[in-house]
Amino acid sequence: MLDIFRGLKNLVKVSHVKTDSIVFRLHYSITVMILMSFSLIITTRQYVGNPIDCVHTKDIPEDVLNTYCWIQSTYTLKSLFLKKQGVSVPYPGIGNSDGDPADKKHYKYYQWVCFCLFFQAILFYTPRWLWKSWEGGKIHALIMDLDIGICSEAEKKQKKKLLLDYLWENLRYHNWWAYRYYVCELLALINVIGQMFLMNRFFDGEFMTFGLDVIDYMETDQEDRMDPMIYIFPRMTKCTFFKYGSSGEVEKHDAICILPLNVVNEKIYIFLWFWFILLTFLTLLTLIYRVVIIFSPRMRVYLFRMRFRLVRRDAIEIIVRRSKMGDWFLLYLLGENIDTVIFRDVVQDLANRLGHNQHHRVPGLKGEIQDA
Repeated sequence: MLDIFRGLKNLVKVSHVKTDSIVFRLHYSITVMILMSFSLIITTRQYVGNPIDCVHTKDIPEDVLNTYCWIQSTYTLKSLFLKKQGVSVPYPGIGNSDGDPADKKHYKYYQWVCFCLFFQAILFYTPRWLWKSWEGGKIHALIMDLDIGICSEAEKKQKKKLLLDYLWENLRYHNWWAYRYYVCELLALINVIGQMFLMNRFFDGEFMTFGLDVIDYMETDQEDRMDPMIYIFPRMTKCTFFKYGSSGEVEKHDAICILPLNVVNEKIYIFLWFWFILLTFLTLLTLIYRVVIIFSPRMRVYLFRMRFRLVRRDAIEIIVRRSKMGDWFLLYLLGENIDTVIFRDVVQDLANRLGHNQHHRVPGLKGEIQDA
């Protein structure tokens, strides 16, 4: 089991070369590892342990009844969840089922939880896989081990010149490259919101307000309220088994089943509810930040100045005025990876080149930073 978890860690290991934001890494690294771990835990408990245990009669073998109820699904009675346990009912949702068939709440999902979690992990990794193929190793190729900063002066000078030449020759051609990353961040937001609706459908419309219901239940008088965790993940359910009797008549056998796996399931999904809400909020803020960057050159100057304090403000202003948003994004990522002193020199040299080539200046009001 430990070897499997080590393998998981290697699968989602974050590269030392930063090509994305921290929030984006939460999606494809931390969340994927969480979902895969939960899937492994459930799979182990489900197929190694005993996921269901039904009270059986002598007429039906125990393993036959357990297998049937696990495959066929079990149910509870909605009207009995508010009855007093130990007085009116033996357990919430358990009682006489001869009433209205619509009162039955069937539970068919539990054998699919491990597969669903694995599928969710794949969906969370998809935007990362897409960006990895679109990014094409550009940042790794451009930094040329300048992130270490320990090399001979001749080698350092040569690498800086190569980087500077690339930036100069490809200035204003990185917009589409940057926008594709922003699309991946948007896909990450769509994915996490979509997965909330997916799980809501998976749990028959009970998941969307699950976390709020649990908080509400914990803060109020619990004797007058239905426990939302027991309602969605019951520990005890009912199962009806039909078989032929000795005279050829169909006999109905009513069994009570214990689902110990639901104790784990409820903890997993209450955590995932809050985690997905947090991810949605952080990703939404990130996308708002991206929109501000696209439409506000002044904000680009401010952010660049705040992140890379060694770079002079006038150099940043020249670069932002004379380049496009994609160039700013590329420089920002390079600054995240390259040694700070080397990056300062590269940015300053690029600003000097731009300043000496006035005939390339984008027309505009004097002193204003413009979005090219």
